[in-house]
Amino acid sequence: MLKTNKTTEMKKLLIFASIAALFLGSCRENKTETKEVIREVHVEKTEAPSEGALERAAKKVDEKVNDKIDETIDEID
Repeated sequence: MLKTNKTTEMKKLLIFASIAALFLGSCRENKTETKEVIREVHVEKTEAPSEGALERAAKKVDEKVNDKIDETIDEID
């Protein structure tokens, strides 16, 4: 049989214990807590004009064109 020294046995035991501690410590899952926050927000809606800029401009031009058409019809009669 081989003679073993108590210090080498202690070294082996210490190395084994440190490796086991690293293995067991690194395998644990880190639990992270999350919170769900629900916030109610009231939003006031401003009503947009029903007609855009192009529609308003087209109405003005249409009125002028109708006036000119009416004048030419009156001249013909």
